[in-house]
Amino acid sequence: MTAAELATLHAAAFTRDRPWRAEEFASLLDSPFTTLLTRPGGFALIRSIAEESELLTLAVDPAHQRRGLGRALVQDWITALPRSITSGFLEVAEDNAPARALYAAMGFAQVATRRAYYARPGGPPVDACILRRDLTHGHTGI
Repeated sequence: MTAAELATLHAAAFTRDRPWRAEEFASLLDSPFTTLLTRPGGFALIRSIAEESELLTLAVDPAHQRRGLGRALVQDWITALPRSITSGFLEVAEDNAPARALYAAMGFAQVATRRAYYARPGGPPVDACILRRDLTHGHTGI
């Protein structure tokens, strides 16, 4: 997927938050630490440095949601990691119940909160939940 295609899909999936621009995706894709995982209808962008891997964003086209694509992309992320990675983490909006349920089912637990992290037009800002999961050798996932 091109940076423009990623930005378009991200905008369709993130209607309450500011979607990322094509230039932001292009910059991230230029990094040797960033990996793009794709499936028809969705993508996951991850960054792995040292012993940690971060899910930067995961987007699923609304027409493909609630079909297991998000779970498959998280599983792809976990199983694709090299053995040197010992933990995975991400942040998710506190009010994003479907995503929080997915990540909990995949073994992620909340370890911190960023207060008022996500600005919401016409409403109060929303906290970001920082989630983490220890990874074992082989990263078999859930």
